[in-house]
Amino acid sequence: MGFAVMSMTDGAAARVKAIVENSGPEAKGIRVGIKRGGCAGMEYTIDLVTEPNAKDDLIEHEGARVWVEPSAVLYLLGTEMGFEQTTLRSGFTFTNPNQTSACGCGESVELKPADLAALAAQRQSEPAHS
Repeated sequence: MGFAVMSMTDGAAARVKAIVENSGPEAKGIRVGIKRGGCAGMEYTIDLVTEPNAKDDLIEHEGARVWVEPSAVLYLLGTEMGFEQTTLRSGFTFTNPNQTSACGCGESVELKPADLAALAAQRQSEPAHS
């Protein structure tokens, strides 16, 4: 199996599937990206996918499909996407090793590109799975 750009929790997969089911027959999944904005410099973006882009990376978990924009890949490598529902908010969460800071409200983040050499070294030091 190849290296996945990011992973998603069971809760995130269930939420993605619910969004797709409630969005009509053209909906295929969601697309995750990043854009400049917010007080910390960058924001995660989530859009409904009806027409997958061949250049996007596809992550699948429990039948849920999430595409990652090519421009976001270096910022999202190693990220786990989750879903959180509390009395005050509900939404996707991103546990991102490339995040260097976040604003107080949690809506924007500061990200650095992933260190590819460190990722390669980490993968080589992990035990092989049979």
